[in-house]
Formats: sequence, C-alpha cells, structure tokens
Amino acid sequence: MINMKWLLFLVIGSLFVVMGVGMYATGFTTYLGNDPEACNNCHVMDSAYAGWYHNQHRPWALCNDCHTPHDIIPKYYVKSLSGYHHVSAFLLGNVPPAIRAKETSKEVVQENCIRCHTETVADIQDENHKTNTYCFTCHAEAGHGARGITIQPALITDKRSVQYTK
Repeated sequence: MINMKWLLFLVIGSLFVVMGVGMYATGFTTYLGNDPEACNNCHVMDSAYAGWYHNQHRPWALCNDCHTPHDIIPKYYVKSLSGYHHVSAFLLGNVPPAIRAKETSKEVVQENCIRCHTETVADIQDENHKTNTYCFTCHAEAGHGARGITIQPALITDKRSVQYTK
C-alpha cells in the first residue's frame, strides 16, 4: 500500500508541475516584468497602448511607472489583483469594451504623477491647482494621448467641454 506521505508528496508535486507548465506555456513571467506589450495583450487595451506609444511620456514612463506603486510588495499586490480581475473577466466572458480605473487605481496614478513631477507640483500649489483634484483631471491626455482611453468617465456638457471630477 502507498504511504500517505508519498501520496501527498506526489499530489502536491504534480500540482506544481502542472502550474509550472501552465505558467511557462502562457508566458506568465512576462506579466511580472515591465514590458508594455504585456499590458497590451487584449483588444480592450489597444487604444490605451496606442495612445501611450505615440505620447510624450513614452520615453520616460512605462505602464508600471504610472499604474503600480513603486515599493516592491504593494507593486506586486496591485499587479496580482489586476491580473486576477483581468483573467476572471476574460475567462468568464465579461470583458468590458473599455477598462475604467477603480478609485484605488486612480490614487496610485495620482501618487505617481506627484512622485515624478515633485518639483513642478511644489511650484504650482496655489488656488488654481488644488490638492483635492487629480492631476489627470486637467491633464487627461498626458499618459495615453488624445486617442487613449481616459481613466475616468467623462461628463460631456458640450463638444468643447469635458469635465472630470474626483
């Protein structure tokens, strides 16, 4: 009769082998890195990727520079949570036509705007640039350009006026 310890070892070992082969076959490690093409693996990101690719931030900022925290544990926590949501949506056939950022994502982007532009932000803190407004409220085209998808739904009052609120 098979010893229970060996059976447990065999089952757990088999699970690790299956997971390892699955991770290798799907290119899972790509998602641990900082390659913008990994972020553009589904059609819903095409517009955002194209906007970033043709934008002034491209030489200076990759996806993770704006969309994830920079400390290692929070960064991979956010990446794993986002990955879980993306994979779940894909597997369940519930992929939205446009991805909209959650409030926590907006906060991360805001923190990274300030982190990269600390001196500029310090110079402009006045009545016109209140701290209770997201940077991308006024600078919606900064990261993804005019062709990209902004991370907030727009309140369009007329063809010339688009407002974003925090």
